Amino acid sequence: MSVDQQTEIADGIILTEVAAKKVTDLLANEQEDDLSLRISVAPGGCSGLRYQLALDDRQLEGDVVKDYYGVNVVTDRMSAPYLAGATIDFVDTIEQQGFTIDNPNAQGSCACGDSFH
Repeated sequence: MSVDQQTEIADGIILTEVAAKKVTDLLANEQEDDLSLRISVAPGGCSGLRYQLALDDRQLEGDVVKDYYGVNVVTDRMSAPYLAGATIDFVDTIEQQGFTIDNPNAQGSCACGDSFH
C-alpha cells in the first residue's frame, strides 16, 4: 500500500473510480447543481446501524468533504468515525447491482449488507 493510499484510509472514506463514475452518471440526470454524495450512518437495521447514501446539496456544520474523481463525498461529523477507512464501490453483475460498502469498523453485519454493528 502506498503512502497516499494509507493517508486516504486515515482521512476517511474511499470512493472507488467505478463508484465515482456511477455517481457522476446519476448527477448528470439531476436538475440541481452542486450536489454531493452524502454518506452517513443512522440507528436502525437488524444490526444496530445502517448506511445512508444520498445526493445532497446541503452543507452542515462539521461536515467532512473530500473529492474523489470529481465527486464530492460528504460525511457528517457523527458518522465519520464509523466510516473511517470504508470503501464505497459500485458493482453491476447478473447477481447484484448497486453500491457496496466494505467497512473495516463493522464488527458484524446483516445478511443484506445494509446494516452493521
